[in-house]
Amino acid sequence: MDKFFRTIIIHKKMVLIIFLLAAIISAFLSTFVPVNYNMVDYLPKDASSTIGVKIMEEEFSGDIPNAKIMLTDVSIQEALEYKERIASIKGITSLSWLDDIIGLDTLTTIPLEFLDARVIENYYKNNKALISITVESGKELEVVKEIYELIGENNAAGEAINSAETQSMSVSEVLEAMMILLPIVIIILILTTSSWAEPLFFLSTIGVAILINMGTNIIFDEISFVTRTVSPVLQLAVSLDYAIFLLHSFNDHRTSNDPENAMILAMKEALPTVAASAATTVIGFMALIFMRFGIGADLGLNLLKGVIFSFLSVMIFLPVITLLFYKIIDKTRHGKLIPSFQKLGSLFLKLRVPFLILALVVVIPSFLAQSKAEFMYGLGSITAASRVGSDSSRIEEVFGRDHPLVLLVPKENPGTEADLCKDLSQLPHITNVVTYVTSVGSEIPAEFVPEEAYQQFYSDQYTRIILSTDTTEEGPDAFDTVQAVMDTAAKYYDAYYLSGTSATLYDMKNIVSTDTRLVNLIAIIGIFFVLLVTFRSLSIPFILIFTIETAIWINLSFPYFTGKSLSFIGYLIISTVQLGATVDYAILITNTYFQNRKNLRKYDAMRLTISNNLIAILTSAIILASAGFALALTSNNPIISELGILLGRGTLLSLAMVSFVLPALLLIFDKVIRKTSLSMKM
Repeated sequence: MDKFFRTIIIHKKMVLIIFLLAAIISAFLSTFVPVNYNMVDYLPKDASSTIGVKIMEEEFSGDIPNAKIMLTDVSIQEALEYKERIASIKGITSLSWLDDIIGLDTLTTIPLEFLDARVIENYYKNNKALISITVESGKELEVVKEIYELIGENNAAGEAINSAETQSMSVSEVLEAMMILLPIVIIILILTTSSWAEPLFFLSTIGVAILINMGTNIIFDEISFVTRTVSPVLQLAVSLDYAIFLLHSFNDHRTSNDPENAMILAMKEALPTVAASAATTVIGFMALIFMRFGIGADLGLNLLKGVIFSFLSVMIFLPVITLLFYKIIDKTRHGKLIPSFQKLGSLFLKLRVPFLILALVVVIPSFLAQSKAEFMYGLGSITAASRVGSDSSRIEEVFGRDHPLVLLVPKENPGTEADLCKDLSQLPHITNVVTYVTSVGSEIPAEFVPEEAYQQFYSDQYTRIILSTDTTEEGPDAFDTVQAVMDTAAKYYDAYYLSGTSATLYDMKNIVSTDTRLVNLIAIIGIFFVLLVTFRSLSIPFILIFTIETAIWINLSFPYFTGKSLSFIGYLIISTVQLGATVDYAILITNTYFQNRKNLRKYDAMRLTISNNLIAILTSAIILASAGFALALTSNNPIISELGILLGRGTLLSLAMVSFVLPALLLIFDKVIRKTSLSMKM
């Protein structure tokens, strides 16, 4: 590595140009990376709801509606005219109204009072027409704007277009989070470094890595809105430590070396430490890749790539700009701006026993509580305060709550279909069953039915049954209804597929439950082996993982004890991110303690360890916690906001566990650790 490091130093101007060009090109490319706001797209291909949607796309002319428009004070003819104008809006792939169910000729020639009132009132009631539309993914913002321009204030457009709200929220949220986070980071770095200019070197190094990471996302077809919002902030927070360590090492070596040799020595010294720190973080992010729910892999790959770019930027770009501009650092030196923490070692040691007892008391209830937390899987809460939310309420007042489910069954005996529909109509929360046998009648031959009406319900292989439910999109009632529909269909058919928002969220719930256990297990096993190799000890990995996992369990137990639901994305991500990002604090304390233990008694060694390393841990933890709280403060998207709160609170809990509980455990098990570790002389 010595030859490699010297080559970098010799060609430092070329290296600088390469990194700056890469950052500029990447910043340009990042504007062309498509962003997906539809979480449904990240369900596994073999999920029942996903298969159902695919079948309908291939075999039926109409897509599943994802929005509704209510027109007030309109006649049948006026509603049909509105429908035609709405259909012309670019981005609306399909729409349906009463004429698609009973046929246009029937609607325009037969008086409404002679038609089935149960069917009519689902689409036309009190001179109000309810039109269902399907909006193309990615076009929600433009479509919603045009719809509102067309229908005006007196009419309503509700139910979906949650993703439109999501898009409008996340366009500027990354910048807003950075605007809050960067001043905090700069202040922290100024207080903990010896030069006014050093923070600019740190931020420039990680900033270049973030730009390169965002630009290289062009290799993917698209990234999720979660990744676009969270990834830059997390990358800055988890990798800033690497730059701080290298530059501090450089300053130490400059006392007895010229700048170039000092940097080479610093690079040699920093490489194993920075690599080990990056490895634990990488393992946490890698675990996300094994999720069946695609957002985990999307975010995990992006953060994994980001940490690698940060590592390379710190080990290559930072040495170059430091050597080119170190005189600026020298000219902006300042004295210590914060007092010494030397006396805090004794205070923390005195508090270790109460904190250990407290941790042991809460660990089991916290573990049980976090496993029983209630989760939200949809985006319904996003639109609560928007016009879409108020319009949805207006539609519910007139037509009632209606979240449709679409059941696909094999096209077989009409009698079996009729029996199934009869059973389905008797299920709780099923308000209406619309299919050929209920709307037209199984006894009427297909040749006497308008073709467009027939094709709404039949393809070459499948029958489509549309179910209206009066539940919310998700929750116990919605999920029980989904299960009841599938159980009923299973009595008549071996193969069936259920789609719709509630069915999709039901699939998401089941998949996430499996993903959670798998991802956590992979992260813990991976980090366990890193710790095993790092310390060559059988006992230390258990102690360190217990310390951080306890902080994670306490963090995730808050929603249960406060009676609030938690976004499942936050729950999935924080378990691995908090473990991977904060286990470094425990590694630093443990490693330093056993270095000091070679020459000191255990209490003296721990006192010195806490005193000398507290500022480093505090710096890292405050930056990471600030990143989380910045996301929480700037995001109107509940998913991102909750993830920010979990990250901020979790980091502070990990800091408390490492500062108070870990020292107590290391002192208690000092003898056990020595007997279960290789080459540990004390």
